[in-house]
This record gives sequence, structure tokens and C-alpha cells, in this order.
Amino acid sequence: MIKEYFKISLRNLRTRPMRSWLTIIGIVIGIFLIISLLSLSEGIKSAMLQQLRMMGKDLVMIMPGELSDILTTFIGGLKLTEDDLKAIEKAEGVNLVVPMSWKGEVMRYKGKTKTILIYGVPLKESKEIFKTDIGWDLAEGRWPIVGKREIIVGDLVPKDIFPGMKIETQAYIKGKQFEVVGILKSLGSKQDDSMVALDLDIFREITGERKDAQFAFAKVGPGFETEEVVENIKDQLQETRKRKRGEDLPSFTVLSNEKMGGIVNDIMSLIQVAIFSIASIAIVVGGIGIMNTMYTSVHERTREIGIMKAVGAKNKTIVNIFLIESGIVGLIGGIGGVGLGIGLAKMIEFSLSSQGTFYLKASASPQILIFGLGFSFLLGCLSGFFPARRAAKFKPVDALRYE
Repeated sequence: MIKEYFKISLRNLRTRPMRSWLTIIGIVIGIFLIISLLSLSEGIKSAMLQQLRMMGKDLVMIMPGELSDILTTFIGGLKLTEDDLKAIEKAEGVNLVVPMSWKGEVMRYKGKTKTILIYGVPLKESKEIFKTDIGWDLAEGRWPIVGKREIIVGDLVPKDIFPGMKIETQAYIKGKQFEVVGILKSLGSKQDDSMVALDLDIFREITGERKDAQFAFAKVGPGFETEEVVENIKDQLQETRKRKRGEDLPSFTVLSNEKMGGIVNDIMSLIQVAIFSIASIAIVVGGIGIMNTMYTSVHERTREIGIMKAVGAKNKTIVNIFLIESGIVGLIGGIGGVGLGIGLAKMIEFSLSSQGTFYLKASASPQILIFGLGFSFLLGCLSGFFPARRAAKFKPVDALRYE
């Protein structure tokens, strides 16, 4: 019986191809927007969480400023002072503190000059942490020797910034000569892959920076819980700042890797809800289009409905025929929307990857595909429900008289 319903529904759609396709396009647009944006946002979330998973779970991140105003933290010049770094070292459960600083400087290599981001990292104390917990791995060459003017460069430096750069060659930063001794494997973002890293003491020497830092990691000692150490660091920083500068309120952020992952997940989930809400406007328009088409179809097929009811068709049969018809419209629109949405997301993924802007893998998970198809079919059925109910209520005598 269901097979017959499908045959009748498909026949009705084929008899009005222009109207059917225009209605389907309305669904395609809405599903296309939702799937492409959800796929990209899910890919961004996966990329960010993957970056965090590369870091050891026993690392704590400390940065100046409030997390709610992180842009000011990184652009506005806020820093952890030398006193702050000493306070972090004193916190119970902290095994090692790894300060990091960065600055844009002019670099010259074989006659070409570019402004590049240089990182200062304490290689003597923390080289193993960068290798095992943060994911720095050499593609070729070796690590700089502490105290020597040697640098390692990100994956994109010899590819895009200074094409053809080789190890055991010379580069100049602020007029000082450095030897390129290593090239890192890709770290997953254009900023990280475009940087130059050198020992923190040499960094401070050539930039004139004081013994402060824009960022710091703390390695949790054996036998301590990460969240416990997070609280110890907060308490120690608050006490130090209050004693040194009379500051009662903290102006710093201390996060565990797990906590940062939760924040990323919450932010991206909120973005996905916003995406769905905006794209739902197009979906509602598509649903209204289906409903309008089905009402018109009911109006045009009044005599046909009367004939079916006269020969014994029940109200349930009429409802099922129209629901299946509207569901097919929604499903075809969903297939088109899912296909175009995944296609666009993959094109953006390829474009960003080829330019090295951001290593993003657009998500085409079964859950997203099933959601797109199921949602479009359900939308079609819901949009066709009221027209179907109206058709089922026709009395055979009145329907047969209809002109």
C-alpha cells in the first residue's frame, strides 16, 4: 500500500515539474546554508580541540588579563611580570614554569627582507616540554644550542616567506646574524607555522624586552591534580599582586587544558546554535513554500480527491498520500542541500589548506548528513500536514461537484 502512495505522489509531482522544482529549490537553499556552516564550524572545533589534545594534560596555561577580553590580552600589550612568574614558580604543585614571549621583527635572508613573528622560549629548561607536551617536532635539522644565535623556523617559512630556505644557512634579525639549524613540522595554523623560535635569553637580548612574558605554561608536578594546581597558582598570583601593587582583583587567567577544551567546545556549540537560528529563516521560507504548493495542489485536485473517497479511500489514505508527497519534496531538497553544503565546505577547506591560512578539515560526519536529510524530510511532512488534513476532510459529494 505504501508503495502505491509513493507512486501516486511521484506522479503528481511529475505533472507539475516547474512548481515542484521551485519548491524544492527553497528547501535546497535552507539546508545548503545549514550544512555548509555546520560542517565548517564542526571542522574548526575539531581543529582547535586537536591542537589542545596535542598538549599534555598536566600543563596549565597562564595569561594576563581576563579570558572575556582575550583580544586586549594579546594585542593590548598585557604581560606577566617577573614577579608574576616567580609567584607561579612558588605555587604548590608547580614543577616547572615555561614563559613565552613573541614580537614582530624584521628578518633578512639572502637579500629578501620580511617582518616575521619571533618566539622566545627557554630551551634549556623546557625543550622536552615543547617536544612531548606541545607537539613541536623537527622535520629536519636540530634544536638550537642554548646561548648561541641559532633559530628554528616554522613549516611555512621556507615554503612561503623565504622560499628555498635551508638549514645551516645564515639569516639576520635586527641586523644580528643567526644560523638556521632546524625546520619544524606543521603545527596546524598559519601563525605557528610562520614563526621563528630562538632561546628566550637571546630573544630578550635582541629585542630589549624585560624579564616578563606574554604567556606562560606551568608543568604540574607528580602527585598533584591539575585543577588543584590551577587554584594554587591563582591564590599565589592574587597574594603576590595584592602585596606588590595593592591589587585585590585578579587580572590574569589560569586554565587547565581540559578547561580550555570545554570553553572551546561551549563557544563553538553556541556559534552552531546561532548558525542554525539564522539559517532557519531560509528553512521556514522553504517550509512555507511547500505548504503553499500543497494547498494549491489540494485545490487543483479536489475532484480527484472526491473520486478516491467515492471508491472507498479513507481519510487516513488521503492524508498519507499528501504527507508522502510533501515529504518527498523536502527529502529531494535535503539531498540537494546536503550535497551543495558539503561541496562548498570542502572547497573552503581546500582553499584554506592550499594557502596555508588555517588547516581546517570540513566535517562530513554521518550525523550531519543524517541530520540534513532527516530534518528536510520532517520539514516537508510538517509543511504538508495541514493541507493533507484539509484534503482528507472533503466530502465526496462536494468534491465531485467542484469545478
